[in-house]
Amino acid sequence: MGAVTATERVPATGAWREGDPPGRRRWFTADRPLPLEAGGELPGVRLAFETWGRLAPDASNAVLVLHALTGDSHVAGPAGPGHPTPGWWEPLVGPGRPLDTDRWFVVAPNVLGGCQGSTGPSSARPDGRRAWGGAFPFLTQRDQVAAEAALADALGIDRWALVAGGSMGGMRAVEWAASYPERTGALLLLATTGAASAEQIAWAGIQLRAIRTDPDWRGGDYHDAARGPHTGLGLARRLAHVTYRSEPELATRFGRAPQGAEHPWRGGRYQVDSYLDHHAEKLVRRFDAASYVVLTEAMNAHDAGRSRGGLRSALARVTAPTLVAGVDSDRLYPLAQQHELAAAIPGADRTRVVQSPYGHDGFLIETEQVGALVRELLG
Repeated sequence: MGAVTATERVPATGAWREGDPPGRRRWFTADRPLPLEAGGELPGVRLAFETWGRLAPDASNAVLVLHALTGDSHVAGPAGPGHPTPGWWEPLVGPGRPLDTDRWFVVAPNVLGGCQGSTGPSSARPDGRRAWGGAFPFLTQRDQVAAEAALADALGIDRWALVAGGSMGGMRAVEWAASYPERTGALLLLATTGAASAEQIAWAGIQLRAIRTDPDWRGGDYHDAARGPHTGLGLARRLAHVTYRSEPELATRFGRAPQGAEHPWRGGRYQVDSYLDHHAEKLVRRFDAASYVVLTEAMNAHDAGRSRGGLRSALARVTAPTLVAGVDSDRLYPLAQQHELAAAIPGADRTRVVQSPYGHDGFLIETEQVGALVRELLG
């Protein structure tokens, strides 16, 4: 599948927007503006979320699942109206599965700043006249967790039995446990870190530059235009996807083979080029470039030790029994980062290693191994 071209009729944004089918989503609207760590406040905060199972009368069975950068609230369930993709952790959620919905009440919000129903750059401003676009404020993981805490309050959940997340979701899980230790009953951290590294920021910075230098970016104010920054977002996705997978996997799957009858010496593609084009096109159709920017900047700002005396001091605040797991082939969030978390969190014993050829994406793909970790924590 080729890249999106200027002649294709692709909407300026792949975001969920008012009037689209709601799917399984529910919404929480805050009753006051959200104070932001970088200063100022965000009015009109709304979070889309999905739930599975039934909340116990004493609210003791609630589990919070936090998605990664281009994920959303649709953890389980088929694709369909309102949901462009099937559930991203489908094998983990349902009756008899590790997150057994006959026992647990599973909650998955779309992150603040996201584009699948929560307040973000593609959302209308409080006056309803136009999208936030480039005027959307800078967010941190701490802001996003504060919004999720307000959602928990609205649902009557004082304490989560488990907070689980991988990658960006794992960053928010760390923040949950450091900001609200009394509300975090157990903690599962997958392929994540306590603070973004220089290399992670560097990879992300190139992706941000790709989006912002697209002529259709328009300073982030493209949501009502005929075309959005599809080229820039597609380039960002291609680069990111290479970091999400491992070199041995790419070598085994594609090698140096050309794509079909295409000849790379005559303008054609290699199979690996076609693979990256496919993932870029899919993301352009279901995501929003400005949300990608806002969420990536929040990931770059991630540092649980900020204003807490450093990372070790912040992690010492965590009181929850904790499992920290990394993927052995992950070159984006290497095992050294998980070792640091496991060594500093009082309730963690050692780093668990998910064995996978798939690199960082192993935390999404190796659901049998991840499910075993969930069962270990929840009993």
